[in-house]
Amino acid sequence: MADLKVNIGALALKNPVMTASGTFGYGLEFQDFIPLDGLGGIIVKGTTLKPREGNDYPRMAETVGGMLNCVGLQNKGVDYFCEHIYPQIKDIDTNMIVNVSGSSPEDYAECAARIDALEKIPAIELNISCPNVRDGGMAFGVTCQGAASVVKAVRERYHKVLIVKLSPNVTNIADIARAVEAEGADSVSLINTLMGMAIDIERRRSQLSIGTGGLSGPAVKPVALRMVWQVAKAVKIPVVGLGGICTAEDAIEFLMAGATAIEIGTANFLDPTVTIKVRDGIAAWLDAHGCGSVTEIVGCI
Repeated sequence: MADLKVNIGALALKNPVMTASGTFGYGLEFQDFIPLDGLGGIIVKGTTLKPREGNDYPRMAETVGGMLNCVGLQNKGVDYFCEHIYPQIKDIDTNMIVNVSGSSPEDYAECAARIDALEKIPAIELNISCPNVRDGGMAFGVTCQGAASVVKAVRERYHKVLIVKLSPNVTNIADIARAVEAEGADSVSLINTLMGMAIDIERRRSQLSIGTGGLSGPAVKPVALRMVWQVAKAVKIPVVGLGGICTAEDAIEFLMAGATAIEIGTANFLDPTVTIKVRDGIAAWLDAHGCGSVTEIVGCI
């Protein structure tokens, strides 16, 4: 069987399949469906410095080929995570990675510092698609300066593997990737959701409580694949690809475009065993094509 092991900086993954934040809970919710230790990594739901209630309902809507969400990072805060969630997940035999969000560079850095103290959390993923409360609500990740400011603040206080999740709602995502690489990111993951909208024509209002939301699912895959390809050529650090991956064939496309590893998100809602199916499908494809290691196809196009 082909070797599926890959590395994201100093982070060793037994295979390139991870889960996308916000679609897999804390991993525990899926333990009745799949062996959690069979994944390369699990990225748990977004965590913030203080508790967040999230947005009002409705905050999810199905669309053709995907879904919209405006959940709003609902969570009980980093201290709750450290005290109550971490003890339940720390012994899962895979890379447990925490997605970190914030409203200022200082918030991000403080949240990251508290997670840095947790021995069995080897990495964090920074969600820089959050609104900057000091700059009129514009997301940090849509400007090089904003993205760099968050990564710089976090890098000063966080000492493990730092993955930065990039927003696709930008003019040139490669520029953003280079900016966070320059400030010390060990890897970038992309894409986060695309901004979208759905309207209830009978009620004459948006299907989401705040009007717009993030589009995910198969509909975004061609955009995500193109951006991964662009970014992989622009930076020297490893790229993690996500966006509409539902099958092993989808995942292999992202690997060939330059992703070292991939994340599966929306597909988990359709099939809670999809991650293991994709892992096994990648292995079967590599064997069928005479590849000794998954690294042979990374960036091959």
